[in-house]
Amino acid sequence: MQSNESMSISQIIERDHKVYLNAFGQRTPLCIERGEGCCLYDSEGHAYLDLIGGIAVNVLGHGHPGLTEAICHQAAQLIHCSNYYYQMPQLRLAERLSDYAKPLFSGQGGLVFFGNSGAEANEAAIKLARAYFHKQGQPRPRIVSARQSFHGRTLATAAVTGQPRYSDPFAPLPSGIVHVPFNDIAALQAAVDTTTCAVVLELIQGESGVHPATAAYAQAAEAVCRETGARLIIDEIQTGMGRTGAFFASERYQLTPDIVTLAKGLGGGVPIGAVIASPDSAAGFTPGDHGSTFGGNPLACAAANAVLDAYEAEQLVARAGQLGQAVTTRLQQLAQKQPLIQEIRGAGLMIGIEFSAEIAPALRMNLISHGYLTGAVGTSTLRLLPPLTISREELDRFVDQLAASLEEISTEEESK
Repeated sequence: MQSNESMSISQIIERDHKVYLNAFGQRTPLCIERGEGCCLYDSEGHAYLDLIGGIAVNVLGHGHPGLTEAICHQAAQLIHCSNYYYQMPQLRLAERLSDYAKPLFSGQGGLVFFGNSGAEANEAAIKLARAYFHKQGQPRPRIVSARQSFHGRTLATAAVTGQPRYSDPFAPLPSGIVHVPFNDIAALQAAVDTTTCAVVLELIQGESGVHPATAAYAQAAEAVCRETGARLIIDEIQTGMGRTGAFFASERYQLTPDIVTLAKGLGGGVPIGAVIASPDSAAGFTPGDHGSTFGGNPLACAAANAVLDAYEAEQLVARAGQLGQAVTTRLQQLAQKQPLIQEIRGAGLMIGIEFSAEIAPALRMNLISHGYLTGAVGTSTLRLLPPLTISREELDRFVDQLAASLEEISTEEESK
């Protein structure tokens, strides 16, 4: 079998297409081999500044010594054991996340459950909300979420996701789910009643182009949940782990949710998701109601503990807020000079750049050619989710290149 060193990217793509299920279509024509700091390196030796971070996963960048050491140490001791037993990496992580959630639950620690992904965390949160009312002998079938949201790709989370393209091919879907316009307070209030078990919201919708909830909308969601008894589930899969400059985006909105979900950056690249519930809401699960073979295994929990160690030692949450403000200011200054930039959205190091023309895919490829990896959402939005360890200098270099790439795109468009 040929090694990567002797294969061209076209040969790698050809072989991949023969054996890999066509779920991703034509991927970006790069074969990534290694990472160091905030850079990735492909099979042809090219370096790229990683501004998408595995879609908000690689919060410590690549090859972080603390994370690498923790994974190696735990792998040598114990990679997996069943949840039949107790184990310390899981206990330690649950204790720490419970403490992190105290600002959300009026000073009380939350109760934690671990899965393997964001979709699994959201699935567990939905089950918990329904079980909460079932245990009271008053089942509530209704779940309300926002249009243009994204909550996962299992059948239930795809149904809760407010984008039909993620759910229509898989009908019939779980019933009882209602979608309302995002940031429309009246529509939300009209949809939530005493048959509603949960309102599920992202405070910044990432997959549809980095659209923040207004403070009034977020507060109205909490208020209507309190009025009706519905559980407020905040999906912090992308916005959590300090991405917005607070450990949970819910803190920025001064919310008191009932359940929050985490994943993506929690393990720094090792798959892990978490549900954190208020003590009241946690009563929805009793033994046998839910489980996970791999959820909370020692390796994933050791990785997540190392991520939290780095956060605390390097003050990465505050740093994300400071760097986010700095790069947003520079992007806004660029927008004043560059008419192609229509809007800058987001918080901290979760940033969407909206353009006045459908140039995002071409711009993304142009930036790759200059050594920068970003994400394109649809045809007119560029998304940035860099490691929280990225430097100000690296971000400044990106903004400089973005300005140059937009000039190149403008010239190309004018010549057509």
